[in-house]
Amino acid sequence: MGLDTSTIGFETEPVSFSYDWKTVALYALAVGATPEELDFLYEGRGPRVLPTFAVIPSYVPVSQLFVKTQCDMTRLVHGGQTVRWHRPLPPEGTLLTTGKIEGIYDMKKLAQVVLSTRTTLNGEPCFDTEWQLLIRDAGGFGGPRPPKNEVPKLAEGQSETPTFSAEQATRPEQALLYRLTGDLNPLHVDPAFAAQVGFAQGPILHGLCTYGFVGRALLKHACGWDPARLKALSVQFRKPVWPGDVLSTQGFDVGQGRYVLQTSVVGRPDAVLTSAWAEVA
Repeated sequence: MGLDTSTIGFETEPVSFSYDWKTVALYALAVGATPEELDFLYEGRGPRVLPTFAVIPSYVPVSQLFVKTQCDMTRLVHGGQTVRWHRPLPPEGTLLTTGKIEGIYDMKKLAQVVLSTRTTLNGEPCFDTEWQLLIRDAGGFGGPRPPKNEVPKLAEGQSETPTFSAEQATRPEQALLYRLTGDLNPLHVDPAFAAQVGFAQGPILHGLCTYGFVGRALLKHACGWDPARLKALSVQFRKPVWPGDVLSTQGFDVGQGRYVLQTSVVGRPDAVLTSAWAEVA
């Protein structure tokens, strides 16, 4: 059964998500937070909330949208993620998130589904997300091509002088820890399932876990650990990361509060994230 293009524009009912300090501390550990980041782990200091925690309240409405499009989950690949923040979160609260099917696009062999969410706390906007999802072998249905998005780019020669560089080691159990935040896809835990879908080396790390690591690098090196300064983070997922890999991220200040980001795995030449950028106040 193909994707149901008649669902474009569909919106979910608001989905409630209640959390406390343990929820945000678990998320921080799941994306590699260390004792250096005690403000994000210890209830005696709040704790503060990592901005990329924004993806967690979106899981349920995004899952509802998957079902609505009649998406084949076994062929799903997370292609890209964007979050825009309006204000930082308190250490506990109840969020309301509404999801929307923005578009279904034809990429010949692949189909692209674009979903969005908007989240509020006490009626005030907190953050908006966009999820770009690729469905293998679902293209060729005669639909429109995806719209082109303009992204910040480096000037000629600028790639030689990053504004900051960060190496972050993931742990062998990183995916097992991250799945406790709500993403239970067996691709990230079951070796037999991973091999069945083409990853003989074993379960891969969640793309959104890598996203969280990069968010932490930005928070430290571009935001002075102030969550209120991170305004947007957008990436395209290109290559898999395995638990235990060391991530290397370089950030380039291209002006007007924007950074171009390059993330790879130490010891492998290809970028794991592409078209990656951030806005910092």
